[in-house]
Amino acid sequence: MILRTAVFYSALWLFAASCLLGGALPARAQDALYTVSGIHVDATGASTTEALNAAIDQGRSKAFQILYRRLTRQLDWGRQPALDTAGLLRISRGYNLANERRSTTRYVADVTYMFNPEAVARTLRAAQIAFSQNSAKRILVIPMSPGVSHGPWAQALLAPAFRDSAVPFSLLGAEDDATLAALNFDAAGWSDVSGVALKNHVTEVGLVQVLSANGKLTVNIRRLGVGEQPAKTSLDVPMLQTVGTTYPAAAQAAVRAIEDMWKTRSAIDFSQRGRLTVDVRIAGLAQWSEIQAALGGVGNVTGVSVTAIDTNYARINLAYLGGIDQLREAFATAGLSLTNRGGQWMLAKAQ
Repeated sequence: MILRTAVFYSALWLFAASCLLGGALPARAQDALYTVSGIHVDATGASTTEALNAAIDQGRSKAFQILYRRLTRQLDWGRQPALDTAGLLRISRGYNLANERRSTTRYVADVTYMFNPEAVARTLRAAQIAFSQNSAKRILVIPMSPGVSHGPWAQALLAPAFRDSAVPFSLLGAEDDATLAALNFDAAGWSDVSGVALKNHVTEVGLVQVLSANGKLTVNIRRLGVGEQPAKTSLDVPMLQTVGTTYPAAAQAAVRAIEDMWKTRSAIDFSQRGRLTVDVRIAGLAQWSEIQAALGGVGNVTGVSVTAIDTNYARINLAYLGGIDQLREAFATAGLSLTNRGGQWMLAKAQ
C-alpha cells in the first residue's frame, strides 16, 4: 500500500533527523581530516621521560599548524590561534609513535597526532576564523602550456610533495592529450571535458595552464564543475634562472591556489547564518532514508523541518551556517546535489 500521509512521513523524518543530523562527518572521514602524520621530533632533557615529553609537545605544535592550514584559507594563515601547551592538549585526541630512538637524555621518533574535531571547531569559531569541515573530493587536473601537454609542466605537477594536497587530484593521462588537443583555456566549459571527467570518475576538473613572459611564469587555473559556472584565478611566479627550474615553484603555487579555490567555497563563516526552503525529490522510502543519512554528514546544517511531504517529494526548511556556496559544497561532499530552478531550490541524490 502506498502511504501518503504527511503525518507518517514527518514522524519518520523527525525520528531519523534526531538520530542523524548531528552536524558531523562520518567518523572515518573525520579521523582522516583531523589526523596529521609524519611529524619528526627530536628533543633532549634531563631524563628519557623529560626528553619524550618535550618531543611530543614540540611535535604537537607543528602538527596543529599543518592541520590549521589544511582547514583554512591562505589569507587566514597569519591568524592562527596561539595555543600554549595546555591549549594544544585540550584540542588533542592522542598520538601514535613510530621509529623511536632514545637515550638517557634524548628522544627521537616519527609521530602521528590525532586532534578532536569538536574542540578544534570551538577554538576556530572563538577566533572567528572560517574553516572547512569536509574533506575535498578528488578532482582531475589537466596540465596546459599553453595547450594540453604532458611535458615538463605536467611532471612538475606530479611531484611527490603534492600527494598530500588538501584537494586530492589526479593528472590527465597522456593517452587523452589528443582528445583535448583543441581545448581552449579561456573558452572551455564542462561539456568540453565531461568525457575525460566521466572516464576518471570525477565531477570537477581544473585546467592548470602555465605561460612564460616578461621574466615570470603566469599560472592560470580554470575550475569546471557539473552544473556550475567556470571559476578562474591567476598568479605570477618570478623566474628562477630558467623556465624549467621555475616549474617546481610554479607547480607548488598552482596546487596551493587550487586548495584555496576549494576552501573559498567550503570554508564556513560561523558568524553568517541562513535559511532555505528546499524541495527534495524522493524515489521511495529507501532513497528518503539515504538522503537523511547524507544530510547527517552536513556539518553546517543546524536545523531541519518538514513542511510538506508526499510519495515522491518533500519540502523542508533548512537552517544553516555560512553562505549558500558553502552549503552546496557541503551537500556535494555528502553525495547530494543542490540546484536552483526558477527560484526554487531542489535537493536530490547526486548522479
